[in-house]
Amino acid sequence: MNTRGNAQRLYVGGEWTEPDGGHYEVIDPATEEVVGLAPEASRDQVYEATAAARAAFEPWSRTPPEQRAAILDRAADMIQREFDAYAELARAETGATTGTARGMQVAVGVSRFRRYAKGALEPVEQGLPPQINEAGPMGRAGIFGALAARRPVGVVTCITSYNNPWANPAGKVAPALAMGNTVVVKPAPQDPLSVYRMAEALAEALEEAGAPPGVVNVVSGSRTEVGEAGVDSPDVDMVSFTGSTSVGRRIGEVCGRGMKRQLMELGGKGAALVFDDADLDAAVMGIGTTFSFYSGQICTAPTRVIAQRAVHDRLIEKLTAYMGYLKLGDPAAPGTVVGPLISAAHRDRVESYVELGRKEGARLVAGGERPGLAKGFYVTPALFADCTSEMRIVREEIFGPVVVVVPFDDEEEGVALANDSDYGLIDYVWSGDAARAFRVARRLRAGGVGINTIGRNMEAPFGGFKMSGVGRDVGSYALHAYSETQAIVWPGG
Repeated sequence: MNTRGNAQRLYVGGEWTEPDGGHYEVIDPATEEVVGLAPEASRDQVYEATAAARAAFEPWSRTPPEQRAAILDRAADMIQREFDAYAELARAETGATTGTARGMQVAVGVSRFRRYAKGALEPVEQGLPPQINEAGPMGRAGIFGALAARRPVGVVTCITSYNNPWANPAGKVAPALAMGNTVVVKPAPQDPLSVYRMAEALAEALEEAGAPPGVVNVVSGSRTEVGEAGVDSPDVDMVSFTGSTSVGRRIGEVCGRGMKRQLMELGGKGAALVFDDADLDAAVMGIGTTFSFYSGQICTAPTRVIAQRAVHDRLIEKLTAYMGYLKLGDPAAPGTVVGPLISAAHRDRVESYVELGRKEGARLVAGGERPGLAKGFYVTPALFADCTSEMRIVREEIFGPVVVVVPFDDEEEGVALANDSDYGLIDYVWSGDAARAFRVARRLRAGGVGINTIGRNMEAPFGGFKMSGVGRDVGSYALHAYSETQAIVWPGG
């Protein structure tokens, strides 16, 4: 196993391979120290990885589901065995707090391998009602039976996000493998080392089972050509991407030229509608996760608060007070809930939005400055009031610990403001009137709606409307996403 500070190698065609482009440093965003050296793949090495995945696809797709399930379970066992070391690596790479690295990153990664070990055993064929055709082929009447079957897509390139290097890749790789696909994983350049640890567990489990080399491949790099090669390779049948809408558009254009399947989980600007009968303390706890969960670097965050005027001022007061209790600093220290942003460049971007908000006329209620720590890419959580829906800080995804508040008068206006967005990933409704909450939820143009909660059901479909993505995953929906549907029809019913 590669340890912290060592130079990582690529994983291509069942072999650990030296990268053509050398290595680059992975930086701890809390300390600005080097965590390790990540490999810089060449475009040719990415093509080698996709070719290896293509060669492995036919035998892997014919592997019995029970064997695929056992391999995924075995990989979960291996990750669990190294849980503490992997959580420490995730914390160092991402700047997540210890609790988040353990509970939301590595633990969720393990649970997703377990879930899709079971998913490999889910039925993939469904009998359909027979149909009586009065005039069948060549004029002959008859009864026709039919079967709808899900088949693996083929080679899937999985391009993962930097905000969760365990849960996000596991949520792609595990269901793809469960369905009989082979994969090429391209991790985010900021924190790829955790993905290589995951690959080590999978590699060992696959080798023990005698699986063909190339079922799983991992290629990384800080240059855009690595991801581009994973998308434009003729051996790739599908691209699963989590990241920004702007990058998703470019991927979609390339996929469109080759009619490649896509699963896109893109940006978000979640609306949180807070009605005048809401439990404000509960709403504040939910909205406050934008500040405390990975410093707002999460696409599902309720960053756009739409507050009914009767509670608008009190909500801002409560949010401001809540912010005062948030401990910012070393993510490894007990009690820390706000860690750093992923990089100096991203810190600059978030700070530019704080300045933009001021220029647009929004009122900065609290935060938005550097905390004065000697090291680390920190920005204190920021809260803006007196916002309007035309402001860029209200319309654009900031991906940081910044919350904006927009007032509304009645239900119609609240729904209109919530839907006035290019995004539609997850919205939220806080109301003491259950009938109204569900009525409003049905009108929101978002892939998911939380009512009086930010919690998620991990069997519910996940994905977005509008610019927030294409397709759905999580639970059995992920198995469907990584499969094609085939119809088989025969005479005689």
